[in-house]
Amino acid sequence: MQVLPDIMQEINEVMGLVDEGQLDAAMPLITKDKRIFVIGAGRSGFQAKGFAMRLMHIGYTDYVMGETITPSIQKGDTWVAISGSGTTKGIVSDTEAAKKLGLNIIAFTSNDQSPLAQLADKVVVVPGATKTGAGVKSIQLLSTLFDQTVHITLDALTLKLAKRDDTSNQDALNEHVNVE
Repeated sequence: MQVLPDIMQEINEVMGLVDEGQLDAAMPLITKDKRIFVIGAGRSGFQAKGFAMRLMHIGYTDYVMGETITPSIQKGDTWVAISGSGTTKGIVSDTEAAKKLGLNIIAFTSNDQSPLAQLADKVVVVPGATKTGAGVKSIQLLSTLFDQTVHITLDALTLKLAKRDDTSNQDALNEHVNVE
């Protein structure tokens, strides 16, 4: 049984539905003079950590919520929340707290009507299937399609930021771990 052609078709379908203009609209909230805090739960949390790593590589000051070295959030910081359903309780409640403290909120979700999206200043809709059944239907388990496509979308945002900031691949490599 072959599944790779179907998986690639699903990824291409979802990526064709992502509005790159939403990425462009979010970009002004991500600048090197602001601290960036990322949050996600489960596999969305893994995608958030991957995004945080790339932000660091291109010269941003960023943190992953829940890590022991994460400082307090402050008014004017930027908060990037990732939840396929947009209803994950911990992510929504933490984002509510961030909003009350005056952070700029960017949400990555499959549901632009979700509680998370309603809290956001900028929303990027990545309509891959989630565990709740929202988004483009998939043969894959749970939120796998959302996870795959939000990863690509976050990498696209990182590339756009690097190009805007004139950050080269060599610049990013210079920030990459050098003891491995």
